[in-house]
Amino acid sequence: MPEKVAVLPGRWPLLGHTIPMLRDPLKLFTSLREYGDVVRLYLGPLPVYLVTTPELAWRVLALEADKFDKGIVFDKMRPLFGDGLATSNGEFNRRQRRMVLPAFARGRIAAYAESTMTTMAAELADSWRSGQVIEVDQRMQDIALGIAGRTLFSTELGADVLAEIQRSIPIMLKYVLVRAFSPKPVEKLPIPANRRFDAAAARLRRVIGEAIVSARAEGGDQGDLLSMLLMARDEETGERMSDEQIRDEVITILTTGAETTAVALAWFFHEIGADPKIEAEFHAEVDAVLDGRPARFEDLPKLRYTQQIINEVVRRTPPLILMRRAREDVEIGGVRIPAGTEVAVSQHTLHQDPRWFSDPGRFDPDRWADGEAEKLPKGAFIPFGAGARLCPGHQFAPAEIAIVAATIGARWRLVPVPGKTVYPKIKATMQPNQLPMTAVPRR
Repeated sequence: MPEKVAVLPGRWPLLGHTIPMLRDPLKLFTSLREYGDVVRLYLGPLPVYLVTTPELAWRVLALEADKFDKGIVFDKMRPLFGDGLATSNGEFNRRQRRMVLPAFARGRIAAYAESTMTTMAAELADSWRSGQVIEVDQRMQDIALGIAGRTLFSTELGADVLAEIQRSIPIMLKYVLVRAFSPKPVEKLPIPANRRFDAAAARLRRVIGEAIVSARAEGGDQGDLLSMLLMARDEETGERMSDEQIRDEVITILTTGAETTAVALAWFFHEIGADPKIEAEFHAEVDAVLDGRPARFEDLPKLRYTQQIINEVVRRTPPLILMRRAREDVEIGGVRIPAGTEVAVSQHTLHQDPRWFSDPGRFDPDRWADGEAEKLPKGAFIPFGAGARLCPGHQFAPAEIAIVAATIGARWRLVPVPGKTVYPKIKATMQPNQLPMTAVPRR
């Protein structure tokens, strides 16, 4: 059995820490480092050992990743994701990564930017009028899902798929956290949250499956990500992915990638709108680089301050937790963990640690200037995970955020609406509860 380790206070009978985790997860995860390098909490009756230091996080996610599988949260997401990269393990996961990663190579990202990101960002900026109140959180979700959909499916093929993406994914994201952290018996209850989640997942899987069958029959490279997945061969075996495997990867990309990008874009405009100095420096940069035109992929190296803002946004609003399960007996931070035990890393815990980020509650893009990030210990800043399971979109997402933000920023100021309080609302990600802002033309 594990050696004695601190147990997080506030455990409920039978439910463990599920209630405080759903009620105020930011407070819970920020407090964990106070109890030690390894802390035990409970999802229902299930113990979870959560590490709170960069060194231990890096060991679990990178150095000793082969000793861990994905954990229980990913098990619960399998009805949605199937056996995609988010949920699969072992050699199958490594095989899938070998075939999926080329679709996110730099050259392909540049092509997606030219064909989709810049165009859709410009269309969005063109659609606004002076003085219009924009629901920024909703518009950023729309454009992130739209870019993901058009990147995955050619326009001719994917019209029905894009419509279903816009319909079903927001429903699933609304209920995914409840599903992930609820005790297993709750998953089977015919409550509205479960019914809506299951119905949306079933619709999305059906429509995407039909699109894959059509795309395979059409053949050739349509310039979209789906074509890359259809043509991909495992370099070691020469095998291709089945339609079911491609469907699982497409759903994984849509639900994990689009949502995190949308949330980051929403907080980007909230943060610069709340600080005139940061806003002025951002606008000075986009004016110097773009001079009013939409941003392109080749502009990204020049948008350095924009990237600093992005880094600070994803530091402050990362996914809450990464779950793993020990495949064998392991020792972590002086604690013996038996095989089959759930282990977790919280990006929020690490990113809010004052040992690595001075005054962590303050939004400060300058903490990323002049190579400051290189001074951080490995594991202190992991918005896209780490190691062999690093998110395939870790370059795609920052490129998209920068292109959309700079294109809008070249044309508009987004000004907070007086009297509207904005705070994080935890669903699958750290979404703003609301984000109305007034569009003010800059030119």
